[in-house]
Amino acid sequence: MRKRLAVALTTLAALVLTLLVVVPSASAAVGLRVQNGKLFEGNGNEFVMRGVNHAHTWYPGETGSFANIKATGANTVRVVLSNGTRWTRNSGSDVSTVISLCKTTKLICVLEVHDTTGYGEQSGAASLSQAADYWLSADIKSALAGQENYVILNIGNEPHGNQGYQNWTTDTSQAIQRLRAGGYQHVIMVDAPNWGQDWSFTMRDNAAQVYAADTTGNTMFSIHMYGVFDTAAEVSAYLNSFVSRKLPILVGEFGHDHSDGNPDEDAIFATTQSLGLGYLTWSWSGNGGGVEYLDMVQSFNPNSLTSWGQRAVNGANGIKATSRQATIYGGGTDPGDTTAPSQPGTPTASEVTGSSVRLSWTASTDNVGVTGYDIVRVAGGTETAAGSSSANSATVSGLAASTAYTFAVYAKDAAGNRSTRSGTVNVLTGGGTGGGSCAVTYKVAGQWQGGFQGDVVVRNTGTAAVSGWQLRWSFANGQTVSQAWNAQASQSGAQVTAGNVDWNRSIPAGGSTSFGFIGSWNGSNGAPTAFTLNGAACTVG
Repeated sequence: MRKRLAVALTTLAALVLTLLVVVPSASAAVGLRVQNGKLFEGNGNEFVMRGVNHAHTWYPGETGSFANIKATGANTVRVVLSNGTRWTRNSGSDVSTVISLCKTTKLICVLEVHDTTGYGEQSGAASLSQAADYWLSADIKSALAGQENYVILNIGNEPHGNQGYQNWTTDTSQAIQRLRAGGYQHVIMVDAPNWGQDWSFTMRDNAAQVYAADTTGNTMFSIHMYGVFDTAAEVSAYLNSFVSRKLPILVGEFGHDHSDGNPDEDAIFATTQSLGLGYLTWSWSGNGGGVEYLDMVQSFNPNSLTSWGQRAVNGANGIKATSRQATIYGGGTDPGDTTAPSQPGTPTASEVTGSSVRLSWTASTDNVGVTGYDIVRVAGGTETAAGSSSANSATVSGLAASTAYTFAVYAKDAAGNRSTRSGTVNVLTGGGTGGGSCAVTYKVAGQWQGGFQGDVVVRNTGTAAVSGWQLRWSFANGQTVSQAWNAQASQSGAQVTAGNVDWNRSIPAGGSTSFGFIGSWNGSNGAPTAFTLNGAACTVG
């Protein structure tokens, strides 16, 4: 996935005037097919790819990713394979398993040989001819036989780097012709050179010639959009140059950021949607080498979408909003219900113990009915699954004592749509020892219209140290705590819980600790009259 910088685009008008498209007959095609610059299923329904790339050859054990990718609403998965040149060869048996997983999860399967990446510049990369050898080997041909309705054959990933890319036209044409001569009737997908980004416009300017090399007219083109495509104008001009000539194209890879520049992902989503073109996001999980930010989920966990994953799945023109299942799996042209449930209310916490908490929230509404809620733990901008519930309350267990947590919930409906995330609630679990004898001083250190600063001193008046502490009190006038220092604070209704941080976990006998917070008030700001330390009542004053 190494990418390079762009050069200026020539005008679309000049391109249209100088290039002539020869459109072969598509009468010989079976299953998925290309016609008039679009992709169609065998029954004549147009199919627009909305999917995700998955690095199967490097993570062969992550077979659950197929179902998880489908759960995003995707209708296609592009699967990384190896012909054995750079990585372990994927056998015909393994390819059959991949196809079976695609069919079981109702995904169209795009299979690609990744070893060709950067050929001519990347040491050890395979040529397109070597990739064709793989597809023509007996076990792979057997695996793909009869799968034309379900499988698209992507000859090789990014088959030329920034050296020798002038050979792309000949190399690609010859590879297509070898596959056709070998009996393949599948849709063939070909990637652009220049690490997939075609900054030299080699694919753009020679696409008609390559397309004409396929006597079945069943070839489509794939552009990878990273730093070269950092403006909406560049995205639009490139894609429209193919659309205007009725040459089939999709965005086979793209992301929200890259080391070679910042692609305009919003323009890619919007332009492909407006032109009716497919896109495949890179990639589900497992990226390395400094591009880990392109992971859509963390550690293959479908409940831990990254910011890129959230954008690609749930954002404007994203997968969930625009994907339509292939009709061969029972999908249709009717998009069905795409209305997400309303946002759930911000959870409140109760029944807090050292290992669990009960969360409750205002229920969501939906046009086809809410089927349940996903509970997530939020930390550092990422989410981890914490449970699920069919009702608008649930107990989350398995928590660590004396630990701060942040929770939120999503609502789901019968059509598989997911709401926006609720507000978050902070929870501090119970724990600690000691606290049988204590005294608390509470004061308002400063007050202004609608806000105030509270200072609290906790003294251990007993004879044993307090190890790990939680101080609780209730406000009588509806005050709320918004932030604290030297303590972890959370609030449920009127009750506030403040607990130790790492550096003040212990309060020695006869010793004290202090913390402060910012709160809000309206009308009255009376001081609390009762405090407990680890469940034991304290004197006040």
